[in-house]
Amino acid sequence: MSETERVTLVGNLTDDPDLRYTPNGTEVANFRLAVTARIKDGDTWRDGDTSFYRITAWRQLAEHIGDSLAKGNRVLVVGQLRARSWETPEGERRTVVEVQAEEVGPSLRWATAKPERAAGNGSAKGKGEFNDDPPF
Repeated sequence: MSETERVTLVGNLTDDPDLRYTPNGTEVANFRLAVTARIKDGDTWRDGDTSFYRITAWRQLAEHIGDSLAKGNRVLVVGQLRARSWETPEGERRTVVEVQAEEVGPSLRWATAKPERAAGNGSAKGKGEFNDDPPF
């Protein structure tokens, strides 16, 4: 698997995000995302199989996830697939594929959100207002 395989996932958090800190103080958030395929069955739609993805986010993104998201929230995740391998104490080789998040946000299909500049991200003119130029 290539280190640069980018994916976009839309699903629901299965639990509250787990925000922790590395020994040197770097923030890391982990959560699982349930993604259920929708299948057209004649004139109706039905749920297909559900896949579960482990999502990892670092630094400010991790902190913002911990402050903003909770179990059941529908979110969009853009990130890179990462394969991680290790050996168990019994000598068995294990591999897991995770998504290292680059962007995470609430899905606005069935919900609303009010973006608010996070503390420490520069000064804002007012609550919900941004004073930097748009990124386009």
